[in-house]
Amino acid sequence: MRTELTEAQDRARARLAAPGTWWTGAERVAIAAEARQAMRCRLCAERAQALTAGAVAGSHDSLGALDPLVVEAVHRIRTDSGRLSRSWLDGLLDQGLAVERYVELVGVIATVIAVDTFEQGLGRAPRDLPEPRPGAASQQRPAGARIDRAWVPTLAPEDVGPDDPPLYAGLAGVNIHRALSLVPAEVIGFFDLDAAMYLPDRQLRDYGTEYRALTHAQIELLAARLSALNRCVY
Repeated sequence: MRTELTEAQDRARARLAAPGTWWTGAERVAIAAEARQAMRCRLCAERAQALTAGAVAGSHDSLGALDPLVVEAVHRIRTDSGRLSRSWLDGLLDQGLAVERYVELVGVIATVIAVDTFEQGLGRAPRDLPEPRPGAASQQRPAGARIDRAWVPTLAPEDVGPDDPPLYAGLAGVNIHRALSLVPAEVIGFFDLDAAMYLPDRQLRDYGTEYRALTHAQIELLAARLSALNRCVY
């Protein structure tokens, strides 16, 4: 196994436990745990079989550490991401979930899915979640973030200010990179993991060189198939 893979996994786990931008370390670990719990939720399973998720009422089988509104967000994103809608998101925001916290929550869920799926691919059980680290969330929102091409505000490369971290260093700044940009730390963290598990952005478009055991074509075929299975339209 490539050393960079295990190192990136360790960095991702460390980030899960560290204070974030809008959630504390304890809250981030609770979100990660709830994302795992969602796969055992009876309500989520029933909704997955329904024509629309809204047709099935009930309560989530949660771990009880998070507000029910946050639990709803975590479970739906983890189990039904292909059917999320603008009205569903607006409902969460109208009920008090701050959009910045929503975006960071998405980043935490994406990270725990990636590290857990990695272990699953190796035939191993998910590793225990790390112990939360103390400290407060930084609560730093990029001044240039605005509604552009997504349901949530994003920070375009041309709008990155001197007070913002270098979230697009080594990245093209295309839509997939911008998705979490309201919380730059999530962009930096997620694509640090992505570069090890997939390809660094500069290598992704270097079709004359193969950097992995799989070719570019084989990697993209797998990515396209998984995207279709996960109902990802990107």
